[in-house]
Amino acid sequence: MTKDEVLNELYDFGNEGTKSIYLKHGANEPLFGVKVGDLKKIKKKTKIDHELALTLYHTGNSDAMYLAGLICKPKALSKEELQEWAELANWYLLSEYTVATVAAESNFGWEMGRQWIISDQENISSSGWSTLANCVAIITDEELNYADIDELLNVIEKNIHKAKNRVRYTMNGFLIAVGCYLIDYTEKALSIAREVGKVDVFMGDTSCKVPLAEEYILKVKNMDRIGKKKKKARC
Repeated sequence: MTKDEVLNELYDFGNEGTKSIYLKHGANEPLFGVKVGDLKKIKKKTKIDHELALTLYHTGNSDAMYLAGLICKPKALSKEELQEWAELANWYLLSEYTVATVAAESNFGWEMGRQWIISDQENISSSGWSTLANCVAIITDEELNYADIDELLNVIEKNIHKAKNRVRYTMNGFLIAVGCYLIDYTEKALSIAREVGKVDVFMGDTSCKVPLAEEYILKVKNMDRIGKKKKKARC
């Protein structure tokens, strides 16, 4: 499919109700308001098409950018391209999901995540924490740098309540990921989660809530699913 053909499909799947919800969550125009399930229907037609993905991401259309993340080849992306994707992501569905999951599946996930978390730009920093959380979920324990994990947990313990809004959310997500996917760190993550307590994040005009890290980790522990890795970050 061509870019124009995809955009026409996106327009046809556009839904004003979905668009209104996305805007309340912080989305920016242009977008048609396409449900993720409908994006996956379009993906069945485009299949994996990396060049098309690059073109769609640069349209600036939020629906097209999300679709780009579904049909690209993460390992074909350079560090420069990943940086560009992070800079172009203008709301959290793109920065914390599209960019973060694609980066985690690339050849540079941990490196880019570490680089992004120190950014002064909220969307890039939050993308970094989400990228690292996704890396923890899909990378084997043996491949992870435990010294880095310790350092990052210390940063969260000391700074999470002082961080920017969406950065607080993704720091909390990283803490949950460490507690759920790294058996050796479950107790430490739980201890920090208890110390951190409730994390306040402004979620816009929505009913969304921030998960309590301790409660979430304990739920996974009670399900006997601690350490169960995911095959891929994108879904």
